Amino acid sequence: MNDQGEWVVGKSQIVFRNPHIEVREETVTVPGTQHPRPWTVVGRKKAVVVAPMTAEGRFVLIHQARIPIRKWLWEFPAGQVDETRNPSLDLLRQTAIRELAEEAGYELGQNGELTYLGHYFPSQGFTDEENHLFLAKPVRKNGAGSKPDHAESISEDREFSLDELRTMIAESTIQDANTLVTFAKLVAGGLI
Repeated sequence: MNDQGEWVVGKSQIVFRNPHIEVREETVTVPGTQHPRPWTVVGRKKAVVVAPMTAEGRFVLIHQARIPIRKWLWEFPAGQVDETRNPSLDLLRQTAIRELAEEAGYELGQNGELTYLGHYFPSQGFTDEENHLFLAKPVRKNGAGSKPDHAESISEDREFSLDELRTMIAESTIQDANTLVTFAKLVAGGLI
């Protein structure tokens, strides 16, 4: 099949919308095909994931309740970009710094750097969600503590060594896709 060409949207109707998602029923002709296909698409705002690393090489994770799966998960801080659906890299960086403070109570330390690692699509079969990944190092406690937003349930933040993090991933203690993908990017990029 030829994947070159134009994606043609014949129909797009919003069937549900709230501040977090937009559900659209669409008819789309895929490049290289002639027949339109019906599809349900969940639109979401762009998001950031930040892997916070201390000067000692420890990673900060939060323990967060995830209502759809009825579980508490260990994960890197993450959050949606509120201001626009097409954020600049600068706005993505600001969002990463905000989420680091809000969810974990950490900030960039002296001479701290926020390194952009790229982006990925976490569930491309039904949503256009796009998550942008960052490494923040070194980080330190901000003194004010975390201030999760009213919709978040975060029980704690904790620092883990690289070996502890590897073990948690190998033993499926960490089940959050954002954290798994960010860790893979860090390893593949030779950053850890």
